[in-house]
Amino acid sequence: MVEHRPWLTFLTHAILLLGCLIIAFPIYTTFVASTHSLEAITSFFPFLPGRHLIENYHQALTVGSGEVGATVGTMMLNSLIMALGIAFGKISISLLSAFAIVYFRFRFRMFFFWMIFITLMLPVEVRILPTHKVVADLNMLDSYSGLIFPLIASATATFLFRQFFMTVPDELCEAVRIDGGGPLRFFFDILLPMSRTSIAAMFVILFIYGWNQYLWPLLITGDESYYTLLIGIKRMLDVGEGQADWQIIMASTMLAMIPPVLVVVFMQKQFVRGMTETEK
Repeated sequence: MVEHRPWLTFLTHAILLLGCLIIAFPIYTTFVASTHSLEAITSFFPFLPGRHLIENYHQALTVGSGEVGATVGTMMLNSLIMALGIAFGKISISLLSAFAIVYFRFRFRMFFFWMIFITLMLPVEVRILPTHKVVADLNMLDSYSGLIFPLIASATATFLFRQFFMTVPDELCEAVRIDGGGPLRFFFDILLPMSRTSIAAMFVILFIYGWNQYLWPLLITGDESYYTLLIGIKRMLDVGEGQADWQIIMASTMLAMIPPVLVVVFMQKQFVRGMTETEK
């Protein structure tokens, strides 16, 4: 049992507060820079918000920067479509894969499972060239399908869903079979409702994974109308000897944080339950 010591309580809270300040300070400076004009940022960096917040964010969303042809609003939409497509695609395929591995008896079942599991050692960076060749041969460059489909297989989600399905009592499957139901009825009526917290937890992880993708969209998108927001921000910085539109870049950076933060905030309870519950 931890003893109650006032000085220790004060010390721990001080350390937590210091950690929060260290983490929040870069975000605060980014927000402050997004509310000032370019002249104010380049002359003397301010530490208080300015009067150009609405102007800078409106310009970022509707006009963008001169270095990128697409607006930040368009690039945010592309990132959102990619993140949602990857999250839903990975969850759907992983659920079906785990269901087949656990509840169907076929030859080489465990072999296929371990083949899926071994792909954890082959991230996108390792198989980037053959994957790009396949996508190019299928004419999927500069398309949402090219952004999403090569990334929707997930060994991690398959493994986690498999481990959960193995904890489901066999009596439930037998009860559905006696009631005249088939495998799909058992899957949709029993397993999916029982897996909703695990699905929510995986959705949070996979949405952020898809939203933060940089290398793959960089390789397959040449058309600026399919740029994701991270690529757009990087392109805004590539001005050579010129002057970057720092107020637009900072506003774009703040906008890039909003969707992941909203997903984590609104799905926090489901995420924690999905990661901590052992009995569903």
